Amino acid sequence: MPLRRWLDNSRPLPGPVEVHRIDATPDTWTACAQDAAACGGRLLALWAEGTRPVTVYTVLLAEPTLLVLALELADTSATYPSIAGLFPTAARMQRAAADLNGVRARAIDDDVFDPRPWLRHAAWPVDYLPLSGSAAPLPVRAGLDTYPFVRVDGEGVHEIAVGPVHAGIIEPGHFRFSVVGEKVLKLEERLGYVHKGIEQRFSTLRADQGHRLAARVSGDSAVAFAWAYCQALEAIAAVVVPERAAWLRALALEYERIANHLGDLGALGNDAGFAFGLAQFSRLKEQWLRAGAAVFGQRYLLDFVVPGGVASNASAAGLAGLVQCTHELSDETATIRQIYDAHAGVRDRFAGAGTVEPKLAARLGLCGLAGRASGQARDLRVDLPTHPYDVLSVCKASSGEGDVLARVAVRFDELQESLRLVGAIVHNLPAGPFLKAFAPPVGGGLGLGLVEGWRGPVLIALETSSDGGIRRCHPHDPSWQNWPVLEHAIIGNIVPDFPLINKSFNLSYSGHDL
Repeated sequence: MPLRRWLDNSRPLPGPVEVHRIDATPDTWTACAQDAAACGGRLLALWAEGTRPVTVYTVLLAEPTLLVLALELADTSATYPSIAGLFPTAARMQRAAADLNGVRARAIDDDVFDPRPWLRHAAWPVDYLPLSGSAAPLPVRAGLDTYPFVRVDGEGVHEIAVGPVHAGIIEPGHFRFSVVGEKVLKLEERLGYVHKGIEQRFSTLRADQGHRLAARVSGDSAVAFAWAYCQALEAIAAVVVPERAAWLRALALEYERIANHLGDLGALGNDAGFAFGLAQFSRLKEQWLRAGAAVFGQRYLLDFVVPGGVASNASAAGLAGLVQCTHELSDETATIRQIYDAHAGVRDRFAGAGTVEPKLAARLGLCGLAGRASGQARDLRVDLPTHPYDVLSVCKASSGEGDVLARVAVRFDELQESLRLVGAIVHNLPAGPFLKAFAPPVGGGLGLGLVEGWRGPVLIALETSSDGGIRRCHPHDPSWQNWPVLEHAIIGNIVPDFPLINKSFNLSYSGHDL
């Protein structure tokens, strides 16, 4: 095993699975990343901490192990070797670290390297580093970054600029299409317009308060982020939550997955011109949210998962109503799936649109639901299960077609499986306490949390301080991996199909623009 030599010189970190920290030099940073890539490892996240010194971290998943590479540099004037040649998805993460901490990657060998800024958008002065620990600058008019988009030259080629402000209620992102007629030759994205300073805000909170902010990183993944945060914190504190609490967290996570799949399947029908689908799935989603409110006390679970367990217990009557709702939804969504499959117009829009071949998906690191629709059959609930998923026997959904139709099919399959899982969780829900008294850990430490959210792997890297505060918290949404792949999925399609293809991925702006 190529990674064995690194594991022999690592030290364990607290986390929900096996985690090893490797203190790297610039040479071993590259060599370890190369070995991880050679054995099929995946990049989960990359971020930086501090300025004098500055530490660059990356998390690599080489099942069943998480590797945390830590490269300490004297200050931000030093550079570190880019790993974007091994893991293309690292490119934007490296650019974000440069914007926030000032530490820059450098190209190695013949790798393509992108030095352009990523996040600032004139939101702060060009010489200010938001995560440097220095005081916020006085409000001044900051100059715009120079941001040359990549141009496509040729006869008949023209550009269409869409966004960052869009029609309707949608978060901002800029999409620059190079087209001939309506056929897309190239798409280039620019994000970061809703950068909110979340990572800086974490450092002002106590460790036992951070779960509330984590739940708001991306509101549609509140349970996944809050659970990952609590995993990391509880690992540092060596706290094991009550058995009932672990099962209620899994119930909440599947509830969140179901709600999102119901919403997306309706929106995808609508984007294909099939308003019937939107009407039916909107009705079913509302039915599901009402059943959830009777169990959890809230429709969207922003404050349900807390350190030490969950915020409230579930009543027998509420759970019975939720299970009854799963039976009704299972029958109705199976019928609607037959309608989607039989509708010639819907199939014509879905089939062949936005295709990402499995080979390309593997090269670009496509993950989560979109990855499973392109032959990347990975699901942490199966591959690296944390309790109670280790006893739930989750059935993994996947497809090798990689188009919108495949992403819709995976959603339908996962919806049915999550409805089944809700029934299994309720049936096996243990009695006992749902919350354990929790105090912030003393002494500080670095811990990881990792949860398979509905969109894909959600990671929290949490470093606590000796006084119970948060020294650094990096939340990572799988949209970081998948946004660049959307640029490839649209190539060769027509411009009017972009909303449909984009919705079939349904990536998070907020989870990306921290």
